[in-house]
Amino acid sequence: MAFVVRVMATGVFDLLHPGHVYFLREARALGDELWVVVARDSTARKFKHEPIMPEAARFQMVEALKPVDRAVLGHEGNIYDILDEIRPDIIAIGYDQVHSEERILAECRKRGLATKVLRLPKFEGDLVGTRKIVRKVAEWLALQERLDKVERGDPRHAADPPPRPRKRKPAGRKRNA
Repeated sequence: MAFVVRVMATGVFDLLHPGHVYFLREARALGDELWVVVARDSTARKFKHEPIMPEAARFQMVEALKPVDRAVLGHEGNIYDILDEIRPDIIAIGYDQVHSEERILAECRKRGLATKVLRLPKFEGDLVGTRKIVRKVAEWLALQERLDKVERGDPRHAADPPPRPRKRKPAGRKRNA
């Protein structure tokens, strides 16, 4: 019987982007099977942000990705309880994930696992984070609104008003109240 190296990766995976694909490909290259734990909505809120996509949609998207052998939803409450089910040989952590390697190792040892924890290198690219994508979409929408106003011939709102000059207080002088 052949020994299978099981790799585990975790994340919110809200608004999939090339950084996610890179992370999962790199994680998959570490072993024979890649199990991906998709964070529950409650976990995403607790550790990152209010998810844009609900957990069922995020799970479906991750499950469909080529590097992923098996996707599972994480546990609510203790995020480390999933270790008892997956029993990974390697846990891959993204370069920007807040997880502590030492804490993960301690949780694995408590469960009798000889798991290795590896932090993957940074992916260099444009729009490699949910916040960056949201910011870019917001900028695009603001530009579209301004263009629509110009096309409708509404010069009052076509461009942002020029910034007002700041009044500077003289140095060293205090005003009496």
